[in-house]
Formats: sequence, C-alpha cells, structure tokens
Amino acid sequence: MAGVGRNALIEMFEPAVTGMGYELVDVELVGSGGNRTVRLYIDSESGVTVDDCAAVSEVISDLLDEEDPIPEAYNLEVSSPGVDRPLRRREDYDRFSGETVKVKTYGPVSGQRSFTGTLLGIEGEEVVIHAPEGWFRIPLEQVAKAHLVADI
Repeated sequence: MAGVGRNALIEMFEPAVTGMGYELVDVELVGSGGNRTVRLYIDSESGVTVDDCAAVSEVISDLLDEEDPIPEAYNLEVSSPGVDRPLRRREDYDRFSGETVKVKTYGPVSGQRSFTGTLLGIEGEEVVIHAPEGWFRIPLEQVAKAHLVADI
C-alpha cells in the first residue's frame, strides 16, 4: 500500500488493541488495486471470539478513518491467529517453547533456509530449534518468517 507499510500499521494499531486487553499478533497487507485488505490478527489469554473481533474492528476502523494512512479503498478484517500463529516478537519464542514451529530465513543458515522442529526458545540473539536433522541456532535477524505448526 502506497505510503504506509506493515510496521507503521503495527505501531498505529498496537496501542489501541492492547488498550482493549488484546495482543496484536500481526498485521498483513494483501491484494492490490480495489481488492486490498488490511488484516489484523489478535489474541488474548482466554482466546478470541467473534464479538472480540467485531469490537476491535470498530475501534481500528475509526482509527483508520481518523488517521487515513491508506489512500486506496480497502477491506478491514480482524481475526484470531489460528493454529499457525505467527511468531513476531522476541517474547513469542519463549512463550511457545516446546511447540512445533516452522522458521524461514532470509539466507542460508547451516546450509538451509527452512526449519521445522521443536522450538526451544531464544538464547541471546538466536532462536533454538531441535529438528529431525539436528539442533539449530538461528540468528534472530535472519528470521524472515516463523509460525506455529499444528500437531496432527
């Protein structure tokens, strides 16, 4: 979206969302032209209901009308992060220690760019994962995308 990026929207939305008692998990900007969507993922310790999403949507809609950071037409969606919850913050890596994760990196780490295994947390500036191929320490600045993987 011209003029505004994901990080700017996170900074704009986070105070309002946390002020309502929710965690802003992530923001996505998808689509082009008249089919743009601003998608927020929210969470809370007790989970997220449709009513929670509607309440946050109303507040964010008002904020977007007030700030007008997106000149094009767009749709606003608010939902829970689901079973493949993204890991965005440093705290997420400790909070979800013991869970199965998939991590993609910007460049090769130990000869690969995609890792799936058990998250052991974060040590210093490295994400530690135990995968079938072995143990991996992935520099946090190399993580392009990370999310939980549903155990089947």
